[in-house]
Amino acid sequence: MNIKSLLLGSAAALVAVSGARAADAIVVAEPEPAEYVRICDVYGAGYYYIPGTETCLKIGGYLRYDIGIGDNHGLRSVDKEDAFNGVDPLDVDVNDTYFKRMRAQITLDARSETEYGTLRGYIATYLQRDSFETSRTIGTDVYEPWTNTGTDVVLEHAIIQLGGLTIAYTDSLFETLTDSAGSVINDDIGVNYTPGKTHLIAYTFDAGNGFSATVGVEEGSGDFTLDSYVPHVVAGASFTQGWGKIAGVVGYDAVYGEVAGKLRVDVSVNEALSLWVMGGLTDGDNGSYYATWEGDWAIWGGGQYRFTEKAALDVQLAYDDGDNFGAAVGVNYELVPGFNIRPEVTYADYDGDDGWGGYLRFQRSF
Repeated sequence: MNIKSLLLGSAAALVAVSGARAADAIVVAEPEPAEYVRICDVYGAGYYYIPGTETCLKIGGYLRYDIGIGDNHGLRSVDKEDAFNGVDPLDVDVNDTYFKRMRAQITLDARSETEYGTLRGYIATYLQRDSFETSRTIGTDVYEPWTNTGTDVVLEHAIIQLGGLTIAYTDSLFETLTDSAGSVINDDIGVNYTPGKTHLIAYTFDAGNGFSATVGVEEGSGDFTLDSYVPHVVAGASFTQGWGKIAGVVGYDAVYGEVAGKLRVDVSVNEALSLWVMGGLTDGDNGSYYATWEGDWAIWGGGQYRFTEKAALDVQLAYDDGDNFGAAVGVNYELVPGFNIRPEVTYADYDGDDGWGGYLRFQRSF
């Protein structure tokens, strides 16, 4: 066998082996086409279809940093150096200091269409770091007030809606059916207008011509939480037109058997100026979940004047039958889209004990 024959034979053998190995090789499947996120513009900006479904989802939230000072919003603390040096609690100096809050809120809003109307699920929750007043024991001595900080995780809203039906943990209908209060930050200064958050079930009828009506049952909270199978009952109606809105609500407290109501009127004077006034009335003698003010009646009012697309002035005043008074004046300035700076000054007089306060908010919304 000559060299030429040997080389030809070796080449043929290598080709045969390579062919056998190629027959045993793993075949990689072609990747499936990617399913890109589809925009859902049925419910407004920011919604997209959850892949593989017909449900539209919007993710939002904000980062908020608050600073409070003064009688209304600041904190007080004993001088901690004096306390640790053994100064008697009765003799230690007490200082004014800041209130601080950092909040990170996330919201999820899922919607889809059904034969009974829009099915919606809404969640709002936040993590919050606050400064607050507490007490501190050093040895056998108790010092207060003593400033400290803490973190909370809060479920703010959890709402299921189908058509006009609402099942939720959220703000009381006694607040929402009259659109809360004004556009200032501290809208409860002086006179409170809301019983707060509660479990509720409600139904809303929307006539489509600006008129809507709602009736619901609520659990209440705190000392006003239900103590039997009889629920709190809330009913309200509103009428909205180009000139503004009129809304009223009545709440029955099943724990104490008391009734309270509110009536609100909003007027759009022009593109820059809007005004509103709201009155509350109760027949309650023993306190009520819905009558959050002192005495038989209360009144709130205020407005907003928009200087430019970026800047607005907010004003609110409040007074009740117990001679409590509150006022807040603030500016809402949008430095860039999604970032607002809001300074505010407040004054409050509770039963003759009055004080001033300052508040500053930075908020990045998305």
